[in-house]
Amino acid sequence: MALGRNQVEFDRQAPLLEAEEVQVSIGKKQILESASLTLERGELLAVVGPNGAGKSTFARAFCGLRRPSGGEVRWMGVGLGELRGRRLAEVRAYVPQRAQVPAGVSVQSAVNIGRSTHLKPLQGLSSEDRDVVAESISRARMEGFEDRDLSTLSGGEMQRVQIAIALAQGAPVLVADEPTAQLDLGATAAISKMLRELVSEGMGVVLIVHDLALAAAVADRVVVMSHGRTIATGTPGSVLTSQLISDVWGVEAELVHREGRSALHVEWLEDH
Repeated sequence: MALGRNQVEFDRQAPLLEAEEVQVSIGKKQILESASLTLERGELLAVVGPNGAGKSTFARAFCGLRRPSGGEVRWMGVGLGELRGRRLAEVRAYVPQRAQVPAGVSVQSAVNIGRSTHLKPLQGLSSEDRDVVAESISRARMEGFEDRDLSTLSGGEMQRVQIAIALAQGAPVLVADEPTAQLDLGATAAISKMLRELVSEGMGVVLIVHDLALAAAVADRVVVMSHGRTIATGTPGSVLTSQLISDVWGVEAELVHREGRSALHVEWLEDH
């Protein structure tokens, strides 16, 4: 049965996200050459690479925020080109690297706006919608902050609000672009724990991150990018080898395992 653009049906048996050989160009310059990944339910996938590798560009492309110039993206079996507006918001929520903070907006209002992606124009939140908003604020550990102005929040608190906004969409996939950048150790640990909890509840999480140690500690699988291409995919232990890290980042490093967790010991190369 043929369905209209806004009536596409998601395949609940398909991977949450499939991105194959995605390319992005600006004018005649190709800034993303060929990037691929697959995300399954209940999985945290970390996309890592040096600065300028194309991580954020790739994320914005498969999230529908930047038009790919080549390749294919499918969300639960549906091509990205078939998804618009509310239908795309149903399947993925995006936490940007640098969120704009409007003056005079409370935490409650911001998360309400996140839920409104499901609504038709001028339609208000139902009691069920408000329950979802309250639950999202709770899951992001922002209870008691509902009346706070966004401009008064710390960096870690603001990131938790961004996650609450994303959760309010009710999408099965959360894409977070450098959510721990410039956060202290405690805030980073809190965000990381929250993401793992979401995965344990069956969500899929794509974490764009430059911190290899963090990726090794929290990810089920990692995708390594370099010069606009994905060059390796697999578990942290199988992918983040000393040789690959030396080749891509120019440092000597060893992935060590303690009590079921992975950590990265890094030593700068003398000639870098």
